[in-house]
Amino acid sequence: MELSTEVQEGLQLAGDAAHVPDKIYPVLLKKVFRDVFVRPDAQITEGYQELKAVDPAALKQTYAALCTLILEAAKHDAENSSISSTLEDCKFSADRIETFANAFLDKKEELRALLSNIGYTHPHVVDVDWRLDYYMKNNHIDKINEPTYLITLKTEVGSREGTKDVQFCCSQEQLQDLVGKLKDATKSLEKASQAV
Repeated sequence: MELSTEVQEGLQLAGDAAHVPDKIYPVLLKKVFRDVFVRPDAQITEGYQELKAVDPAALKQTYAALCTLILEAAKHDAENSSISSTLEDCKFSADRIETFANAFLDKKEELRALLSNIGYTHPHVVDVDWRLDYYMKNNHIDKINEPTYLITLKTEVGSREGTKDVQFCCSQEQLQDLVGKLKDATKSLEKASQAV
C-alpha cells in the first residue's frame, strides 16, 4: 500500500498526541469512518464539538490522511499487520494503532462493498436476440436480394437492476466477421487462463 508524502505527514500528525490529544483521537476516527459512508458535512467539526480543540489546519490534514488510509487499506484488502506497520512508521502509539485497526476491521467488508460500487464498468452481455430480414428491393434499386441481421444484445451494468438493449444491423459477411472475432477472443481467454 503506497501512501503519498502528504498522507504520511497527515498520519504523523494524527499519531502525535500533541496535535490530536488521546481523548479526541477516537472521536476523530468515528467522524472519519462516518463520513466515508455518508456525505460529509461542510465543516469537519460540525456535530463534533470535541474536534474544535484541535488546530484547524492539523485537523484538516489528519482528517484527509485518515480518510485516504481507510480507503486505500480497504482497496488493497489490507490485513491488520500491514495496517499496523504503516501506522508504526507514522509514529502511532500501540493504543492508537489498536483503536484504528479495530475500527477498520469492523467496517472492512462494508468499505469493500462501497468501493466495488464505484467506477465505470463496461456492460456485460447476458442475452442475445436476433432476427433475419430479407430485403428484395428498396426505393433506389429494384432488386437487392440480400439478408440483413438485426442483433439485439441484452446487457447489464454492475449491480443495477434490469437490462439495456444494444441493437445493430449487419450483413451476413459482417456477422461472420463478428463471430470469428468472438471465437478468437474466446481462444485468447482460454490461453490466458491456462497460463495462470
